[in-house]
Amino acid sequence: MTPLLSIQNLSVRFGDRTVLQPLDLHLQRGELLALVGESGSGKSVTALALLQLLPETADVSGSLLFFEEGSASKDLLRLPRPALEALRGNRIAMIFQEPMTALNPVLTCGRQVTEVLEKHEGLGKNAARTSAVDWLRKVRLPDPEGMMCRYPHQLSGGQKQRVMIAMALCCRPALLICDEPTTALDVTVQRSILQTIRQLQQELHMAVLFITHDLGVVSEIADRIAVLYQGALLETGPTANVLRNPQQAYTKALLACRPALHPRGERLPVVADFLEAPSLKPTPLPLPEPQAEKAVEIRDLVVRFPGRRNLWGKTVRSFTAVDGVNLDIFKGETLGLVGESGCGKSTLGRALLRLVTPQEGTVCVGGADLTLMRAAELRSFRKEVQLVFQDPYSALNPKLTIGEALEEPLALRLGLSRSERKRRVQQLLDQVGLPTGAASRHPHAFSGGQRQRIVIARALTLNPSVLVCDESVSALDVSVQAQVLNLLNDLRRDLGLTMLFISHDLSVVRYMSDRIAVMQAGRIVEMGPADAVYHHPQQSYTKELLEAIPGRSRI
Repeated sequence: MTPLLSIQNLSVRFGDRTVLQPLDLHLQRGELLALVGESGSGKSVTALALLQLLPETADVSGSLLFFEEGSASKDLLRLPRPALEALRGNRIAMIFQEPMTALNPVLTCGRQVTEVLEKHEGLGKNAARTSAVDWLRKVRLPDPEGMMCRYPHQLSGGQKQRVMIAMALCCRPALLICDEPTTALDVTVQRSILQTIRQLQQELHMAVLFITHDLGVVSEIADRIAVLYQGALLETGPTANVLRNPQQAYTKALLACRPALHPRGERLPVVADFLEAPSLKPTPLPLPEPQAEKAVEIRDLVVRFPGRRNLWGKTVRSFTAVDGVNLDIFKGETLGLVGESGCGKSTLGRALLRLVTPQEGTVCVGGADLTLMRAAELRSFRKEVQLVFQDPYSALNPKLTIGEALEEPLALRLGLSRSERKRRVQQLLDQVGLPTGAASRHPHAFSGGQRQRIVIARALTLNPSVLVCDESVSALDVSVQAQVLNLLNDLRRDLGLTMLFISHDLSVVRYMSDRIAVMQAGRIVEMGPADAVYHHPQQSYTKELLEAIPGRSRI
């Protein structure tokens, strides 16, 4: 059978560096092929090469043959610009990982969908609008007519991704390329997006190239899997065969790294454990038991944000993000806080540092009430509670070297001499497993996992007693995620840290936490020991979150 797409001997180089070794793959009509691997494995480079979206500095060779019924094959690498533009967004469409950067912020969502229809389908303005509303309805967006008039910033992450899906599918493409379309989305939104893609794929009988690092997602939707590692194709085959009987050590490593397979506190395996010669690794000491003394006490906490304002700028309606929360975190404990996007998790975490000001209630850390502190007291206090952000790249100043970024709080808050600062920076780099030379390099020189280690090191500079981790591993590859989770457990063991671990992923939260608090619509709806909440949830909302974890019952 003639495939829809035949990738033959595709190779990509940037200067002297080969990022994609000669690759041979085929994709049949109506098939969903998952391209799996860590960051840097060549997945996205392959996708961008298909549409000639790589920068001019890329040296691309090989053939990308696209076979459409009733016409001769086209080599996508050698198509002239007009023919390529007629193909992009029409016969071959792409859904990008980050919809906020892929959507135009100054155009309404409706205009961005109608633009595609007018260009490729030749529809008039009214017909394009009618079709756009229909597609927004097909991707299950609420109030499709209203969505036509909204701008991207007015939509949630899942809603923006649905707009991207509508734009990609409205011309009924033969091939859809999905580049990490559900990374960092909460599990219920992720499940809904995956169901939408699979359903529309079957309706339109289109081929899908689905790029991801999440084997749980792959188990839910893929027909076949191709595993890439450092630009080379290691393994390919039907999904069930690859997941149940992997042949390559790297594939086995990706499966074994997932926290869901391991009891709380057990060291997670990483890719290097499978690829390198076995060595005797020290058995880590068990995690310390939480103390009876409370590190954090939150009582009747309410945080509101202004909503609609009247003509004179006065708030007439407000949005309650945190609604009467009561929470205790004991010294040495890791408390997991889980829930969907918009449930108030991050707002609660920021209230713990008073980065947002509560309207009601108290937040006490070490017996001191943050809500009563003046600015000078608050500045002095903040070294006790530090925050690890979700996106390490945006959390680091690109102009500062890592050494300068770590020295800054030491100079401003502790007044250490230059030699003392250098010594402390080296100690911090050692703690998070980075080499000495890292201090002289800038953030762009590091991988995502290394940048997250740097953000953790910066959070530790002032020796905090409480660490707030806000979705700090949600966008990382599973193997890099395992490294960061191991590091956090090591730091908790060595430094006696108290942690509030915020995530939408219940399997990660279960692995990291002593107790779990489940948050919905600004309120804590369930709380208990981690294993009890994970294996025997009491509330329907918690059960829904667990059922939405991709691949939970398959791998």
